[in-house]
Amino acid sequence: MARRTIGIVMNGVTGRMGYRQHLVRSILAIREQGGLALADGTVVWPEPVLVGRSEAKLAALAQMHGLTRWTTDLAGALADPANEIYFDAQVTTARVEALHTAIAAGKHIYTEKPTAETLDDALALADAARTAGIKHGVVQDKLYLPGLLKLKRLVDSGFFGRILSVRGEFGYWVFEGDWQPAQRPSWNYRSADGGGIILDMFPHWRYVLDHVIAPVRTVYAQASTHIPTRVDEHGNEYKADADDAAYAVFELEGGIVAQLNSSWTTRVDRTELVTFHVDGTHGSAVAGLRGCRIQHRNATPKPVWNPDLPVTTDFRAQWTEVPENDEYDNGFKTQWEEFLAHVVADAPYRHDLFAGARGVQLAELGIESWRTGTKLTIPELEA
Repeated sequence: MARRTIGIVMNGVTGRMGYRQHLVRSILAIREQGGLALADGTVVWPEPVLVGRSEAKLAALAQMHGLTRWTTDLAGALADPANEIYFDAQVTTARVEALHTAIAAGKHIYTEKPTAETLDDALALADAARTAGIKHGVVQDKLYLPGLLKLKRLVDSGFFGRILSVRGEFGYWVFEGDWQPAQRPSWNYRSADGGGIILDMFPHWRYVLDHVIAPVRTVYAQASTHIPTRVDEHGNEYKADADDAAYAVFELEGGIVAQLNSSWTTRVDRTELVTFHVDGTHGSAVAGLRGCRIQHRNATPKPVWNPDLPVTTDFRAQWTEVPENDEYDNGFKTQWEEFLAHVVADAPYRHDLFAGARGVQLAELGIESWRTGTKLTIPELEA
């Protein structure tokens, strides 16, 4: 059995997502299972190189996980021919320059989203990668969630009949940082640092709607900065001028209407932190991160509106849980495995930088819709 070691420059692993989901739950998890076995018997062994700005943090992470390769010198890491992949989980404002540098160094690219703050920058990255002939991928993790995989199976099977609408709810209360520390980094709430929930979440909604339900054709968005002042990681008060909640209506192909609320200023009264309620002529479903409940038209009760009497019906009890017929691995890890197979064995891979650009496009149009108060058509992007 041949073993193929592949160096991965991982920039931004001292951050929340870069560390938890990409280093620990993906790359280190692949190593713990003995590597990634390909169809031809080759075992891909990922060798991470931790990159960041803080020597102390990098050294501590490396020691904690038994790793030896870490550096604050990104250029030096990219110059090493043993490092074939560059991964970026930095703040959005630092991403474009770093990705261009890695592309120029001939590295394959795998990156968190959004790939850029503007569509022009996102397309320039995709064009540069294509011109360089390197392979490139963008994290689109929610497509790998068990709940959305179940929902996709329902859509493909025709369970819904004609899909009418989608209602999505995402979010939770992010503490202001005064009496309790915030559970998200402060840059998320500063426009100058690439913050804002539209730029963060609309790229997700683009690929979820496009791949699970139907392509997005129009957008109308309203956003707000509900909490204008927050306290950062060092206890300093700062102006939170980025949008922390967005309320959007998307029209999808076929006349499907999707309403998605995204908020860091809401308290959760849902079964999961994100839910998608899909209604169709033949049935409905409510999907979350892991679960998916359905109600077929043949099992749909007949509610009667009567505000004069207390409600005695347990409406949620009238839904059926979709069974766990498959085994579901961590979604970030699964996508990493797909990308590694793409790089090493040229396996098919669809979530490239052009897909990432479509997500940035929706965010940019969402912001424009908010600023102008208009419904906007989404132009086709040619890859």
